[in-house]
Amino acid sequence: MVMQGGKQFIALGSRLLNIPEVLTLGVKPNFLDYTPRERELIDAANLILFPTVGYAQFFNTMGKTIFPSLETYLYADEKIMQTTLFYLQKINHPRTIFYYPRHHNDILKNFAFPFVGKIPRRSAQGRGVFLIRNGDDLGKYLSLTKIAYIQEYVPHEKDLRVILINYDPVLAYWRFRKKGNFRANIFQGGRISFDHIPLEGIALARKAAIKCRFDDVGMDLIQHKNNWYLIEANMKYGRKGLQMKGLDIKQLIRRKLLSGEISSAGRLRVTH
Repeated sequence: MVMQGGKQFIALGSRLLNIPEVLTLGVKPNFLDYTPRERELIDAANLILFPTVGYAQFFNTMGKTIFPSLETYLYADEKIMQTTLFYLQKINHPRTIFYYPRHHNDILKNFAFPFVGKIPRRSAQGRGVFLIRNGDDLGKYLSLTKIAYIQEYVPHEKDLRVILINYDPVLAYWRFRKKGNFRANIFQGGRISFDHIPLEGIALARKAAIKCRFDDVGMDLIQHKNNWYLIEANMKYGRKGLQMKGLDIKQLIRRKLLSGEISSAGRLRVTH
């Protein structure tokens, strides 16, 4: 498809703003807010980049190829949905149970201290994640959320972050937790290391991403007693590790676009 200005691809969201081959139309709340020419471009496009959660499902219903995938949008910041998907896909995940208010009294029937409580939605960057050591901790946590997301505590000093673009692992690094903090997130004072990255962990992250159809994601895993656990998928993964390695996410995606790896046809070619 030939587009205005010689650009080859269209995007709605701003992730690829200023990439010369991409025409970014912006995200407009009403489809009719787009000009007639912009609507023609959207209608003619086989591939639409970063459609945002507001438009992803519509384009998917129309049969258009989108990047990232619809699943990448639907499961973002949705811990309950992610956990259910991991279990359905037989992905190793710490034992986790959700409790609605009438069942909060059952938590201590199923879990012994310490265990982890999380805010089920919108708790990225380590926020909304609590190590619950006693009844007081549990009471404070339950005052913050109606739906209790309770997970077994798997002891660890570090976790493995694997960033995948179109299911391709572009970077992996350890995140060591800060002393006195059980969370290893960089925003919680965690430290990044690129030393001795296990190929097994990268392979497991890729396999899980393919199963879940997460194609623009940071997968977080921990290893305990020779077992790997997928903790969660982060669609709003940080850029610190990429920056430390001198990697530009826009240029990474650009190269995959120009090589045809991300395309209306290439999006379906995934090597298992």
